[in-house]
Order: sequence, then C-alpha cells, then structure tokens
Amino acid sequence: MNNTFDVIVIGGGPGGYIAAIRAAQLGFNVACIDEWKNAKGGPAPGGTCTNVGCIPSKALLQSSEHFEHAQHHFADHGIGLKDLSIDVPKMLARKDQVVRQNNDGILYLFKKNKVSFFHGRGSFVRAVEGGWEVAVAGASQEVLTGRQVVVATGSSARALPGVPFDEERILSNDGALRIGGVPRRLALIGSGVIGLEMGSVWRRLGAEVTVLEALPTFLGAVDEQIAKEAHKAFTRQGLKIELGVKVGEIVPGGEGVSVDYTDAKGQARQLEVDRLIVSIGRVPNTTGLNAEAVGLMLDERGGIVVDAECRTNLPGVWAVGDVVRGPMLAHKAEEEGVAVAERIAGQHGHVNFDTIPWVIYTSPEIAWVGKTEQQLKAEGRAYRAGSFPFMANGRARALGDTTGMVKMLADATTDEVLGVHIVGPYASELIAEAVMAMEFKASSEDIARICHAHPSLSEATKEAALAVDRRTLNF
Repeated sequence: MNNTFDVIVIGGGPGGYIAAIRAAQLGFNVACIDEWKNAKGGPAPGGTCTNVGCIPSKALLQSSEHFEHAQHHFADHGIGLKDLSIDVPKMLARKDQVVRQNNDGILYLFKKNKVSFFHGRGSFVRAVEGGWEVAVAGASQEVLTGRQVVVATGSSARALPGVPFDEERILSNDGALRIGGVPRRLALIGSGVIGLEMGSVWRRLGAEVTVLEALPTFLGAVDEQIAKEAHKAFTRQGLKIELGVKVGEIVPGGEGVSVDYTDAKGQARQLEVDRLIVSIGRVPNTTGLNAEAVGLMLDERGGIVVDAECRTNLPGVWAVGDVVRGPMLAHKAEEEGVAVAERIAGQHGHVNFDTIPWVIYTSPEIAWVGKTEQQLKAEGRAYRAGSFPFMANGRARALGDTTGMVKMLADATTDEVLGVHIVGPYASELIAEAVMAMEFKASSEDIARICHAHPSLSEATKEAALAVDRRTLNF
C-alpha cells in the first residue's frame, strides 16, 4: 500500500472524517487514522459524537420519550395500555445498533470517496522534506507521510479532581450511556448539556434524579428568560435541581456513591445515590499525539493553538473541532473540517462562529443561535424583543406539547436579527430557520413576511418575528 499522502487526518470524528471526505472530493490523496473500536475490536469511526455522545444519547432519549408518552400521555389520545414495562438491555441494544449503523456509514463514505482508512492511534514522528511522518499504532504498525496533516482528535470528559471515572458508579458520558438497569437514585454534578440529557433519560424511566450545579444560575449560557422557562418545566417533571452548591467529598462504596456538598444556604448535605454522573465539561484530547516531539504548540488546557483559519504553529499542520478553541460542538467541527480542506486546496473556507446553533435535546428541547438578551444588555446595544408561546400554536396543541416559546431579538435601528432562542417541541429543527436568516442578515420583518405552512410549529417563529414589532396575529 502506498503510504504517502497529500493529506493525513488524525481522528475520525465529525471534524476528521468530514475533513477527509472534503479533501478527497477536492482531488487530494487522503488518509484518515482513527482508533475507536467496536465491541468486537473492529473500527468504529465517528469519534465521541457517534460512539459515546450525540448519536447514542439521542437514541436513548428517543426510547425514553416513547416510554414516558406511553406511561403518561397515550391515555389522552384514547390509547390504553396494560402492563407497561421497559426492557433496558433491549433499549441499549437498539442504541448500539444505531451507533453501528453510523460507524458503517462512515466506512462506506471513506470507500466511496477513496479515503484510505487506518485503524489505530495516530501520532507525529518527525518533520520530513515537504511534510510530516505520522505513525499508526494499531493491529499493525505503520508510518505514513503526508504533505498536510489535519489534527481532529476531539475531547475527553473532565473528571473531578481526585475522583476518577470507574464507569460503574462514577460515570462519564460513556458510562451514563451503558447503565444496565434503571437506578433508583441518580445524581448529576453539573447541569450542562450531557448531564441534563442523561438525567432526562433515566428520570423518564423512573429514576429519582438530583442535579447539583455549582453556579448560582441555571443554564448560564442560555437566554435568561428561556432558561427560567426550562427550569420550570424540568422541575414540574420531577427533576430536582440544586444551584449554588459546593461539592465536597465523594465516596464510592457498596452499591452506590455518597456525595457530601454544601447547599446555596451554606447547609451541609449528604446525598446517597446508586449512580453519579459527572458532567463538568470536557478537555481537549492531545494525549499520545507526540506533540512535543515536533514542537506543536499547546495551550494551558492541552488544546492545540491555532489561528483564525485553524493553522497551527507548524507549516502544513492544521487542527479542528474540540481540540482547538471555540465551542465543543460536532457541527462546529464539521464546518471547520470542510473549511480546512478547502483552504488546503487554495480556496476560501469559511466558518461563522456567530451563527453556530446550540441545542439541548431534553424535553422540552432548548435551542438558540446568536446573542442572548443579557449579552446585548451588557454590550449596551439597543434591541427589540418579541416572543410567542407554543400554547397559542395550533400544531403544538395537536401534538399535546405546548411548553415553551420562541423568542427573537433584533437590532433596534436596523431590525437585523441578533438572536433567536427556543424552548419547546422540536426546537432542534426549528432553529435552522433562524440560522439561515441570520447568515443572510435577515431582519425580523423579513421573517414576519415569509409565508409559513399552517398548522406548523414554525408559525411560532413567524409570530415571534411579528412580536418584535408588537403585531402578533394569534396571541
């Protein structure tokens, strides 16, 4: 096999595999190295997102949502059920099947686009004339040579100091996806995306879930009005959320975990749970990359230092995704992967950080793009706000899910849309219209004048745009 390539991509997650495919489409001879393994030891490209992140969590969220609907909402539709039960091993098997389908899909795309795939861990060896040597440590040891190298090694879950993950009782996102039965009591440290999604899964299935958050506010990155609405919804569902806590000693023992903490009032508390999910963020994954051997510059967090175009300090070496600055989102990594491949080809790849959407796949879903109201206030920027509740939307009533709202923020002078924030049904899908609008510098009036299908949830976006000018039609 020819081991000399135009482009070598280290990492087969969203940023890596997309960079490899786009580079191949542009006519380059491309190799992609990825070490993820499936249960049988075979290749499982797709990174954290496909294997222990976005994809399996959404599979479990879907399963648990079906269960909750059957348990609490089917009767409203005239559907009666007897002896409802949940088969957790079967649910997990379905999740694993969804993951495998995505793994296999990526391998198919590599073959279709003539990307050479190497299963193993990639690491730098040395600089050579006109490029870089990269070692592959896998079933067989190989050394590849590439004119350009794209590092897309992703991120890893951050553990609490002195409290390592055992993935049995103290869980990262990986272990949280593999709990073999419904825990009676579950605690989450951190109210981030992963924690809330996994907490939602197991609460729906019957677990008593407590969220311990160090910050005094809930979902601090979310628009405050939307976060308050989400907090009310989660609390009504039975999720216990404690803010402003200081976590102390954590002791695994017997069949569970003991968590000492101080609550917001300064009172010492102790929580005994069967499982503890730690969701306090992620750290760039540069372990084993051999960065020091070639002088690849890292920051204080261990991330790779890049410029605005994802160039590192080394000629011909790029980095994308969670391993560099910016939001740790799969779709951000994909956009950077495409942009870097195009820049290598002499084109002008582009990523607009201001229009990257964020989504939390809880129920209700939370999605947003652009500025929050608190950010605009802090900037001293004059704006107008409009919102529309799903309780006034016909499609939401028919769905039986009227929680939440669409909120739109627009410049007070130009009417350009500055941010859109949604909490409610299918927010993850509705946000795409807002991203498109903002990418084309649309005004709230533009969105208000667009004909939206009736009945549809998207009408709430139109009505929120109308609300910016105080002229909603249905509320």
